[in-house]
Amino acid sequence: MTGTGSTAGAAAGPGTTVRRGTLTLPAAPLGPPNPLPALLPLDEAHRLDPAEFAVLPPDAARQAAYAPLTSVLPAPLYDGYGRARAATEIPTLVIENDRLRATVLPGWGGRVHSLFHKATGRELLYRNPVLQPANFALNGAWFSGGIEWNIGATGHTALSCAPLHAAAVPAPDGGQMLRLWEWERLRDTPFQVDLWLPRGSDFLYVGVRIRNPQDSTTPVYWWSNTAVPEHPGTRVLVPAERAWHFGYRRALRTVSVPGDPGGPDRTRPAHGDHHPADYFYDVPATARKWIAALREDGHGLVQTSTAALPGRKLFVWGTGPGGRRWQRWLTEPGTTGYAEIQAGLARTQLEHLPLPAGEELSWLEAYGPLHADPAHTHGPDWADARAHTERALDAALPAATLDAAHAAWLPHADLDPADLLHTGSGWGALEVARGGYELPGTPFGPDALGPEQCPWLELLESGRLPGHALPATPPGPTLVSRAWREKLECATPGGPLTDYHLGIAQWHAGDLAQAARSWERALAEGPSPWPLRALAVADARSGQHDRAAERALTAAELALAAPAGPAADSAAGPAVTALVTEAVTALLTAGRPDAARTLLERLPEPVRARGRLRLLAARTALALGERDTARALLSEDFEIPDLREGEESLHTTWAALTEDPLPVHHDFRMRSEGSPEPA
Repeated sequence: MTGTGSTAGAAAGPGTTVRRGTLTLPAAPLGPPNPLPALLPLDEAHRLDPAEFAVLPPDAARQAAYAPLTSVLPAPLYDGYGRARAATEIPTLVIENDRLRATVLPGWGGRVHSLFHKATGRELLYRNPVLQPANFALNGAWFSGGIEWNIGATGHTALSCAPLHAAAVPAPDGGQMLRLWEWERLRDTPFQVDLWLPRGSDFLYVGVRIRNPQDSTTPVYWWSNTAVPEHPGTRVLVPAERAWHFGYRRALRTVSVPGDPGGPDRTRPAHGDHHPADYFYDVPATARKWIAALREDGHGLVQTSTAALPGRKLFVWGTGPGGRRWQRWLTEPGTTGYAEIQAGLARTQLEHLPLPAGEELSWLEAYGPLHADPAHTHGPDWADARAHTERALDAALPAATLDAAHAAWLPHADLDPADLLHTGSGWGALEVARGGYELPGTPFGPDALGPEQCPWLELLESGRLPGHALPATPPGPTLVSRAWREKLECATPGGPLTDYHLGIAQWHAGDLAQAARSWERALAEGPSPWPLRALAVADARSGQHDRAAERALTAAELALAAPAGPAADSAAGPAVTALVTEAVTALLTAGRPDAARTLLERLPEPVRARGRLRLLAARTALALGERDTARALLSEDFEIPDLREGEESLHTTWAALTEDPLPVHHDFRMRSEGSPEPA
């Protein structure tokens, strides 16, 4: 890994400097977005039966039941990445003072890739030596390491691998700070993240603001997620004596911290019989809000915040084979593992908070080195360990200093940036054009509008979408909010293209019957894969599996017969692959493995060789009674790049074939089998 810096865009002052740079990493290309709208949410591992909320306090239980995400519309899915990595030059923005250097990836969700403490020569974060997308975000692609900013809904943000707007703006101390901002599309909430390093400070300050410019209350969610190295002696300290444990059996239970007598110490990620698990800490309302990960020598990272960010969490991959496999999958062999220490707006990541119309939330976070006496921090007395760590934090960064910094930052949060360093999407500019919003500090100007927004800008200005008939290639991004749905309903003239987009917006609003009618109208002028596929999804949801399979099959066949054909490198390639993948799954569900195999065989061999399709071929062979063929397919050392967090399809398919142990290279299980869930 190498890094370089340039003075382009640099802004010097008595505090932080901000400059452009580059970082060369082995990276797997993100690939194009899936061209099919995400009518159903990806399987979110933290989705629970409401009965599980009974262990939470009443206010947390209400928030856990409030506004769960029903789809990731209008965000696209990203599942077109692979596992082949090549040296890639990645633009960075570097924030530096005389004590710290933070490296930010503005094109990848604004991730803080590195936080280097110059005074001690220590890297404070888990700095992933590769950039490998994996299927963990709400809309698919995500990667591990550093500090990420999760907004929108339960899970890793749909902006995990997206570009953000970035600029240098004046910091409260007269130096410069780096502003990141974007329009979060799942909840239509603009947000900003301001980072700066006052002169002489050992702490990176991070001011966060979320705004609701709409005319109705909207649900909000935020968790700052920090990956820290998981050394053998690492201990996570937090001002709490109990936590809610979630261990991928879709259940919550209360556990003690650091552990039960005679049981494993839950504050030591690398010790004991741990399986992948979340620990949502019950931090007292009156306690200072912080969490730290300290090595056995007492050195490490601390994260603290003002009181508006009360939640704290630890995630561990555990010591089992599945967790270890995931660790290797997300990076490369021989690297240190990691745990995650997190901070959020609620007690747990199951919760969403209401943000009234026209209001905003803001807080200040700080990240920096901490050293405390390991005789206390790693000793047997948990109360002493917590108290000693908090005294060390108070000496390094008093809570009053953080509160004062937040108050000093707020006026600067409204300063409009002049020195643009990176460009995000044009969706915020489109929403500002539609709603006429005034958003000081986070400009979404018309210069950001691009080809994806142009059809919707025409709808806004002329009352109609450009085009009438459905195209042979996917129709492009769609918008689903109430305001855009009303514009689609009033569009004159309408037509199949408008009806198709209107159906998606109605589906998102929960009006499933009306959505189906819109898609059926879209077919009035002739068959098209796009509304047929949408109707297949609706059929499957209502339990009409035979009809879903037939419609999905027809949609795939239409796409395969199009002039572009099924070639993997054609413009239609991703759409054809996605349609065939969905159709084969629907055919297997409907008990039609012969049709599933026939459809698979129409794809070019390089496409069929991809991991997801190879798994479908094995499932098809199993359904046809060809057990030897299925086992031979699964025994090969292939990879499924878009394997979902918590997905057990490899295990369940293997278990249907044999009682032999699952091959190690396929063992991604996040939970133990046949025994009570370890803590």
